[in-house]
Amino acid sequence: MEPEVSNPQYLPGDYLPIIIQFAAALGFVVFAMVVTHLIGPKRKSAVKNASWECGIESQGDARTPISIKYFLIAILFVLFDVEIIFLYPWAVNFRALGVNGFVWMLLFMGLLLTGFYYVIRKGVLKWE
Repeated sequence: MEPEVSNPQYLPGDYLPIIIQFAAALGFVVFAMVVTHLIGPKRKSAVKNASWECGIESQGDARTPISIKYFLIAILFVLFDVEIIFLYPWAVNFRALGVNGFVWMLLFMGLLLTGFYYVIRKGVLKWE
């Protein structure tokens, strides 16, 4: 009788399907870009090369400074949105994780709320 193997060894050949799929996806992207560039129309004119935004001719300098508040709100949105991604699997596996999972989620939520409190105290969410 053969002993059970508790730690299987992975060989480089085990990753071959992943490498083939990655190469196929990359090849399709390169093929699509090259073919559309070669067979696509090449009509250039002054009107076509002009900068337009929603059909309105642009005015002024494109390098006007934008308030840092905009970027802070965007970063905070992404940060809290990613944290919601962590909450969903925890909620689905709540019973399977047991008390240990609950304690870790309390720690995670505590850190999340501490960061949110810090953001509020700094006045980042106050828009003028």
